[in-house]
Amino acid sequence: MRIAILGTRGIPNNYGGFEAFAENLSLGLVKNGHEVFVYNSHNHPYREKIWNGVNIIHCYDAESRIGTAGQFIYDFNCILDSRCRKFDVILQLGYTSSSVWGWLLPSSPVIITNMDGLEWKRTKYSPKVRRFLKYAERLAVKTSDVLVADSTGIQKYLKEEFNKESVYIPYGAKLFTEPDESVLLNFGLEKYNFDMLIARLEPENNIETILDGLTGSDTQRKFLVIGNNNTTYGRFIKDKYRDQRIIFPGAIYDNRIIDNLRYFSNLYFHGHSVGGTNPSLLEAMATSCLVCAHNNIFNKSILADDAIYFNTKDDIKNVLESYHKQNEFSKIEENKTKISTTYSWPAIVSQYENLFLNCKKLK
Repeated sequence: MRIAILGTRGIPNNYGGFEAFAENLSLGLVKNGHEVFVYNSHNHPYREKIWNGVNIIHCYDAESRIGTAGQFIYDFNCILDSRCRKFDVILQLGYTSSSVWGWLLPSSPVIITNMDGLEWKRTKYSPKVRRFLKYAERLAVKTSDVLVADSTGIQKYLKEEFNKESVYIPYGAKLFTEPDESVLLNFGLEKYNFDMLIARLEPENNIETILDGLTGSDTQRKFLVIGNNNTTYGRFIKDKYRDQRIIFPGAIYDNRIIDNLRYFSNLYFHGHSVGGTNPSLLEAMATSCLVCAHNNIFNKSILADDAIYFNTKDDIKNVLESYHKQNEFSKIEENKTKISTTYSWPAIVSQYENLFLNCKKLK
């Protein structure tokens, strides 16, 4: 099949979850003999037309010039280009800035949309933007042939809200097997003697709840807050929490460093409260983290009984003072088993490939 992947900044990944997903899915599909095309922003550092067998289509992206509005221009350009490519399947990752152009999508390919999380619930957006995102969600449902939900919570929501069936396919991850303790030296850390979180520093990720719990606790362990703090909210967080235990290294994109920090941490806090299967949660499970997660349907559908859950800052305080990684290896091993079976990349690629093949037969 000729398969197109739209909706990311491009591959190889140097940005986030959808990009990591596009990278792994496209490589797996190429390995299985399909012709795969991934749309890349013209600002992406990779400039070639082929990457590891994946065709790269560069489209003009105005985001660096005019901000968020540029995403709409980029998606418009990608969709226009797709009209002359004779694809069998177009997979859209997300809908935020693409669904307004859904009426321009070509009619012959199967249009499959991964609906991501509930974007309109994100508190970082103004009421006006959240109303638009709700509208964009409805447009995406209307202009797609097939919907993919990356969590059972999203699948249930799509059924209740739109009376639409969706196909549940989560994200994937790869078990981490090459720990290197020397990575800790640059951060002044000792193995299993620090706690951490990795997230976009945004209110719905419960950053303040976690750090309020930390500052009220008696733990003497260091606490890493990894995420871009050069934003309005990021600067607010860094200024508010001047506790000597907290280290703000900013965003780190080197997977070797990130994976080793996760592996040697004591507690890994996952405060995400909006969305489906979060890639960073799977990566934490794959790197032998002891996870303390926000208590919601999305996190519990993945972690089940193999995590510690929190709702309040007092919960965080109690967890920091009571839990140690060496006492919870059963949770860690169960999560690693999930990664090697349910959430392995070969399994995810196979599910998408089967979906594409079945949908193409019906078109």
